[in-house]
Amino acid sequence: MIWHNGVLREGTTITLDASDRGLLLGDGLFETVAVFNRRAFRLAEHWARMVAAAARIGLPIDRTAFDDATSALVHHSTDRNGVLRITVTRGAGPRGLAPTPGAVPTIIATLARWRPDMAFRSVALATSTVRRNSGSPLSRIKSLGYLDNVLALKEALDLGADDALLLNEAGSVACSSAGNLFVVNGSRLLTPPVEDGVLPGVTRRLVLGHAREFGLSVAEVSLKPEDLRNADAVFLTNSVRLLEVVRRLDGADLRSLNCDIPRILSQKIAASIHNETGLVLQPLC
Repeated sequence: MIWHNGVLREGTTITLDASDRGLLLGDGLFETVAVFNRRAFRLAEHWARMVAAAARIGLPIDRTAFDDATSALVHHSTDRNGVLRITVTRGAGPRGLAPTPGAVPTIIATLARWRPDMAFRSVALATSTVRRNSGSPLSRIKSLGYLDNVLALKEALDLGADDALLLNEAGSVACSSAGNLFVVNGSRLLTPPVEDGVLPGVTRRLVLGHAREFGLSVAEVSLKPEDLRNADAVFLTNSVRLLEVVRRLDGADLRSLNCDIPRILSQKIAASIHNETGLVLQPLC
């Protein structure tokens, strides 16, 4: 089922203008939102992030369409849990790079199935040769230009890992192909700053808040790969997988599985989901 410009359709096929700038130029944005018990988790925060990103690239977006797409898909889905993706492009336009004033955005939304085994996993990372451009505005928004992430993940999978570790052009740690990264050192929780080419993740923000609640010292600092190898724990966050402990990096075991902090934070995330949606999840043991 797909929601396209105000119309809910069966299947996944729609008619798209061949001059749509999202198709031709990657000129657009998207948000991925977890749906638990037919409730979109942290929907207001996802909307706020899209608003900020849209303002940065001069793309008009409509909250009514965002809410209508969410409501329609969640209501008609046969599954109580899902992964909602809302895509907004700048719409159709003439040939060339310059945006057309007054263009009507294209809005597409889908809802895929979400399973509990997609969250709270342990994963292996492989450092990618693809570099994150910290100077690009695309590193801090969910643009449709995701080919760097696609290629980084393919490279990691070819090496037998589960995900890729992306460094920026200065060699500092940025993120995984689809998640924010955290390091635990004693009672300190560290994560790369947005300025290093990092998307300000919704789950990242949730984890930073929970960490402060139970007394961790939290800092956004630039990290090098050796900081991950020397850490007490390394973990990833995103809105669908929630929190994943990194057990291996470039074929070498890390100490993450012996650290209590990722387990406590996963419990905090699960509690937040239960409080907001009523869904009971099994966090990291």
